[in-house]
Amino acid sequence: MAQRKPAMAADKDVLKDESLGFTDEERAAMREHAREVKMARRRSPKDAEANGEADVIAAIAAMPEPDRTMADKIHTLIRGHAPSLVPRTWYGMPAYSKDGNVMCFFQGAYKFKARYATLGFSDKADLDDGKMWPVAYALKELTPSDEEAIVALVKKALG
Repeated sequence: MAQRKPAMAADKDVLKDESLGFTDEERAAMREHAREVKMARRRSPKDAEANGEADVIAAIAAMPEPDRTMADKIHTLIRGHAPSLVPRTWYGMPAYSKDGNVMCFFQGAYKFKARYATLGFSDKADLDDGKMWPVAYALKELTPSDEEAIVALVKKALG
């Protein structure tokens, strides 16, 4: 009779198999999110925006090009046209929240080895348009018309 691996050992093997478990990038993002939650609990609401701004700027500075340039431009657009949104990091990505809820975020292509960066909106964003609407946008570069579209989307998301 063949010996069976204990369940715990089998689970560890599954976690090592990227097709069945989490990738290294996903595990790193989860660790980053856990760190963010821990830091948020230590901060007063008064400090949240100032510290969130510093965290977002640091996250953007750590990005490789061209993600850094796009993230910096999106940050400038959002802060300039939607000052009510509070900057923060979310799974290590620049994000912007309202009443403690993430409304939108920038995910660099480098984050999960994707071929494009993403500007995404959460279900808290008021982008509803009929029975189906986009909530994520692929970005390879930003043109002036793209920047105008992002400003319009962020304003619409706020309601």
